[in-house]
Amino acid sequence: MRLSVLTDNSSLTDRYYLAEPGFSVLLEEGVRKVLFDLGYSDVFVRNAMKMGHSLLDLEYVVLSHGHLDHTWGLVHLVMALTEAEIEKRDFRRPTLVAHPDVFLTKQSGKVPESGALFSEEKCGEHFRLTLSRRPVWLSDDLVFLGEIPRRFGFELPEGGRRRKRGGTIENDEMADDSALVWRGRDGLVVITGCSHTGICNIVAYAREVCGEERVQDIIGGLHLMKAPESRLDATAATLKSMGVVRMHPCHCTGFTAVHRFAREFIVEETGSGLVCEYS
Repeated sequence: MRLSVLTDNSSLTDRYYLAEPGFSVLLEEGVRKVLFDLGYSDVFVRNAMKMGHSLLDLEYVVLSHGHLDHTWGLVHLVMALTEAEIEKRDFRRPTLVAHPDVFLTKQSGKVPESGALFSEEKCGEHFRLTLSRRPVWLSDDLVFLGEIPRRFGFELPEGGRRRKRGGTIENDEMADDSALVWRGRDGLVVITGCSHTGICNIVAYAREVCGEERVQDIIGGLHLMKAPESRLDATAATLKSMGVVRMHPCHCTGFTAVHRFAREFIVEETGSGLVCEYS
């Protein structure tokens, strides 16, 4: 499996790609192409073109959760698909996979909408939708985890976030936050957007769903920017107990967390333009 980082907060040295506070990766599993998250703007499209990737032949688009830095790029993918249809160019209309709550209005602070710009109904006009709380297998070895069980007390959801359901404002415990997992010969590759549900919860569920205990890599945001030292210690100890040895923490992980994990794991630099090969 080949994984290309199309969008991250930073770009790799000597890789002249764009960066923004967002995340997007392209997975290639044989002829199957899966786009995981789309960042905040058209950065993922521009970087994909520069890397020689077409986004008109995707089989799946997977959303890790509904926040703007992972979903607002949908506008630009819809534009690309629409233009291809109008211009009678070859393209494929992918299936969009996500948790059913992904399109709910999300609010943080005074921002009126920090969630997806498209409603479920409007998105359904451009994609085939598979919205599921249960794991969804996209191939024999690639799975969307659905809703992540909360097992570790130190990974309780953060407070202060709200969402709107049927006109009612309620606390948002980020049930729609999920991950993608690929099962290879050398173990699991766990791909996260922000890990609002907790990276330990995600890895534990990935091992259960896939029937595989070995984890060869974790790549994505871990949302530990403001985590206290006690949580970083607990996270490192738990991941180590689950056999994690290598990771590519990026996006919303935070420097302190990356520095802490580098004492326990093989931590490799991540940014727009990174390409990883797994077997």
